[in-house]
Amino acid sequence: MPVNDQELIKNYLNGDVNALKELIGRYSNHIFNFIRQYVGDFEQSADLTQDTFVKVWKNIKKFDVQKSFKVWIFQIARNTAIDFLRKKKEIHFSDLENEEGDPIDFEDNAQDIEKIIEKKEVQEKIRKIFESLPENYKTTLLMYYQSELNFREISEIMGMPIDTIKSRHRRAILAIKKEIAKENAPKRR
Repeated sequence: MPVNDQELIKNYLNGDVNALKELIGRYSNHIFNFIRQYVGDFEQSADLTQDTFVKVWKNIKKFDVQKSFKVWIFQIARNTAIDFLRKKKEIHFSDLENEEGDPIDFEDNAQDIEKIIEKKEVQEKIRKIFESLPENYKTTLLMYYQSELNFREISEIMGMPIDTIKSRHRRAILAIKKEIAKENAPKRR
């Protein structure tokens, strides 16, 4: 039976270094993907993920084991990403990567390149719609869909009532649908 987060934290605080390694392993991909969606830069996301875990390591003694470690670590990741973005003042998304984050190989045949370009155009439209959303909508969507946090966890991370988070989620989805409908509406002559 797997050990829960709180037990791993207690074990680490009692001298079991492997317990912290297991916690990091348990959350590293989730935190990296969350930060990558937030800042849009693969290499920078790796650095920010490492920064997040350094902050976890430095502050784990202060963690209240009665609370959710998952919520706590995502709060740290979110704050780390926000601090980075405030310093940088812009978000970049990779233009020429496949789903795995690898560079696209353009040695493929022309049909494959056309599919890639078409897919990139659709992704670009969605990215523009997403980027046009208010920051609080983007954050809620990233946490819910990319990081697979539930509304209660997002509520705790953001320090807001759960109904506010649900409302932001619903409004963000409606805003996206509205923009997609505008994009697909027949042009008037």
